[in-house]
Amino acid sequence: MAEDRLVHILDEVPELDERPEGSDLTLVMHLDGFLDAGNAARRAVQHLLDVADDSPVTGLGGADLAGAGAPRPTGWRPGKVVATFDVDELHDYRARRPPVTFAVDHYEAYDAPRLVVRLLHDSGGNPYLLLHGPEPDVRWEAFVRAVRRVVERFEVTRVVSLGAVPMAAPHTRPLAMTHHANDAALLLGTSPWSGQLRVPASAQALVEIRLGESGHAALGFVAHVPHYLAQLDYPRAATALLEQVERAARLTIDLSGLVAESEDRDAEIASYLEANDDVADVVTALEQQYDTFERAETSGEGLLAEDEPLPSGDELGRQFEQFLADLDNGGTDPGAGDGEGEGPPESGWGSPQG
Repeated sequence: MAEDRLVHILDEVPELDERPEGSDLTLVMHLDGFLDAGNAARRAVQHLLDVADDSPVTGLGGADLAGAGAPRPTGWRPGKVVATFDVDELHDYRARRPPVTFAVDHYEAYDAPRLVVRLLHDSGGNPYLLLHGPEPDVRWEAFVRAVRRVVERFEVTRVVSLGAVPMAAPHTRPLAMTHHANDAALLLGTSPWSGQLRVPASAQALVEIRLGESGHAALGFVAHVPHYLAQLDYPRAATALLEQVERAARLTIDLSGLVAESEDRDAEIASYLEANDDVADVVTALEQQYDTFERAETSGEGLLAEDEPLPSGDELGRQFEQFLADLDNGGTDPGAGDGEGEGPPESGWGSPQG
């Protein structure tokens, strides 16, 4: 397949083509499948789509399909699609099988994977792009070159990527964030890491590297999600990611719904801990170790004080398998769940300074 056909880019996008010369334009990127503890980045993307659906500007992208206020067609998303990647060239269908419905005697509603770039607008009507969909399984270098074509076609100022990793930190302390960029001048915060880490690569990481080599700005944020919450939706981390997007991209995003969702989740967790002393003791131990580490003002040694070992993985696992099951069941039945929960996703990332 010719590489220039890996992505189809609209020839005319008046909203972008007619903007003032030198005006700012950000492309926000999240690729599903890796580096997303607590579904934080995916939830952040969904929130961008949710608030765009309510926008009098971005919402016009759906007006062509279903007039204002009309029910949206199945699978509809707000915002005009300005670039579409050929998923057949990038996706391993046997490794990540798309869902399909079997209805009585036939198949229907095949949910085909899509990897697209949408034109959205923030609360002030400022345009930005959103690249989202499944992370490519193959042809990463070709995919990166296709992303670069999108960046150059629309004269994107910067690419901002989102991710989240599980960390041995309590949810009752400030949520830490790793900042990264292909140009140190783009960094908005100090890195909590000391020295170098060898971690599994991602397509997002390669995009950042290759764009830097070609002179394009790319930066990103990775939220640190408490490892015992890594399998739950953790909207507080999603909120923190979008707050960083606002800063980096100079956008205004209505986060009120996501903040309310975060507060509900926090209350759910607090209620569970009040009723389950064993689990609360584990969280208390993490708090003590976190605070001791902060006072030590060291870097690169993890979140543990030398004289205060972290509770074992088996202990955490036993407590939080039940913890996760109870939260998923609304916390109504402390004995619910089958104890078969998976462990936190393996990211290869260790424990940084708070």
